[in-house]
Amino acid sequence: MPGARRFGRYGSLVRKVELYYWSGIQGRGEFVRLVLEDLGLPYRDVARESDDGDEAIEKALAGVLAPYAFAVPALRDGELIIPQTVAITRYLGERHGLAPADERGRLLAHAVALTIADLVAEVHDTHHPLSVVDYFEDQKPAARARAKAFREHRLPKFLAYLEGMLGRDPFLFGDRASYADLAAFQVVEGLTFAFPRAMARHRDDIPRLLALRDRIAERPRLATYLASARRLPFNEWGIFRHYPELDR
Repeated sequence: MPGARRFGRYGSLVRKVELYYWSGIQGRGEFVRLVLEDLGLPYRDVARESDDGDEAIEKALAGVLAPYAFAVPALRDGELIIPQTVAITRYLGERHGLAPADERGRLLAHAVALTIADLVAEVHDTHHPLSVVDYFEDQKPAARARAKAFREHRLPKFLAYLEGMLGRDPFLFGDRASYADLAAFQVVEGLTFAFPRAMARHRDDIPRLLALRDRIAERPRLATYLASARRLPFNEWGIFRHYPELDR
């Protein structure tokens, strides 16, 4: 884990920010972790570093994060509290050089990140189509129907959109990576875990997107993070879950 304090790329002293997210899953918090790790910013992963674990998140939502955050992830940077995944990653990216420099590029990166967030929500709803409070096992018939529609109609559209955003440049917005590129990496990794058969059928349709995935994984700080114990494996408690009956 990076040290508590260091001098940042702009010469100013960087304080240790706090990430609030659940301890046992990647979930939406992983999109934020990837940005923090890639930037080499010092941060405290509150639930993972607290004796209270996830109880610390519940306490924070009722305390320090209220009334700003409806849910986690949330980021605390001094007196500033930022909820919502895309808002956090945009804040970090634009503040620390992981975003396009021009206004058009910044707006487009935001739009791409929001579209990926829409995709993540649809992935979640394949295994919880009726209710988030009931187990997957209690809604299997609806989940099979929802997953079929996702695989056949929605997944190809989202993949085609991301593939189309990539031109001849190595990244979405030129020759420098952005937080949106990191989000694209994470969603491809998650989809490959959750729907390996469906993703294999689209492999030849998304060569640029897969190349971007590989390029992001090779970034030095991210490669170190991805090989570490801090990078939790995907599991059947997070957003990206592999249920064979949903991946036909």
